[in-house]
Amino acid sequence: MTNKRTFGGIPEEFAQLAKAKIVLLPVTFDGTSTYQKGADKGPEAFLEAAENLELYDIETDSEVYKQGIFLADPITEDNSAEAVYRAVYSKTKEYIAKNKFVTLFGGEHSISIGAIKAHYEHYDNLTILQIDAHADLRKEYMGTPYNHACAVYDASQNADNLIQVGIRSMDKSEKTVMDYDKVFFAHEMLLNEDWMEDAIDLMTDNVYITFDLDALDPSIFPATGTPEPGGMMWYETLEFIQKVMKQRNVVGFDLVELCPIEGTKVSEFLAAKLYYKMLSYKFCAKEDEEDHTEDENQENKIHKFKDND
Repeated sequence: MTNKRTFGGIPEEFAQLAKAKIVLLPVTFDGTSTYQKGADKGPEAFLEAAENLELYDIETDSEVYKQGIFLADPITEDNSAEAVYRAVYSKTKEYIAKNKFVTLFGGEHSISIGAIKAHYEHYDNLTILQIDAHADLRKEYMGTPYNHACAVYDASQNADNLIQVGIRSMDKSEKTVMDYDKVFFAHEMLLNEDWMEDAIDLMTDNVYITFDLDALDPSIFPATGTPEPGGMMWYETLEFIQKVMKQRNVVGFDLVELCPIEGTKVSEFLAAKLYYKMLSYKFCAKEDEEDHTEDENQENKIHKFKDND
């Protein structure tokens, strides 16, 4: 009997659902995309790239896989976008109920609708942080509300808070839905040195991140269905994610819209690296905070001992 595949080839002892803090749910769907097809191949390309990651993260001095990463069976439903939405919603709720940190990898951005809903129904005072090139605020598109162009419309109407970062493409009709006070357009971010702090100040305590990889500039991430010039760069993106992870309680996230290009592995490896960095920031930030608290407690004990003397 062959061993079950694990994320990044991690040892099975860290990949069992019962012990893992993290669940990775792949969703292989590309049914509503309207330009370049291939996002349904994204999860497999991502997982293959992850097998070539170094599992030690230099920046955080950590091996986050030891927190446990369970690779769930992929959702491969392809009958309709609505069927995918229902499957993702149901499975995400199931893992949240098991007290797991749920992450998803798509697939096109429509797969996020169900995951976002499952999280905002479970967590109070939740901000949806959308990092994306596109507004994705259409109520419906091409006859369905489960289109990739509608990825955060439901969140805009029903979640506690929606913040959009990196936006540089939208339809005029989306202006009627968009909350401009909570949108960070790419061309404005370029001129605002404080945009990261400004965005975080608008967030509630709990945050769910939906990350459309076309938010990144095509010069570093060309393999996406709708590449838009003028996107975010690698270290800028990491700095922002790390700040969010440290200052807010991120409860889950998804990464979507990897559309592999034959003959190059650059984008899928970046996606795998980004996924692992996000986990490292999430769990190492918590460890750093716990260490800091322990140091403070020890210092207080020393002061108390001296005062007694």
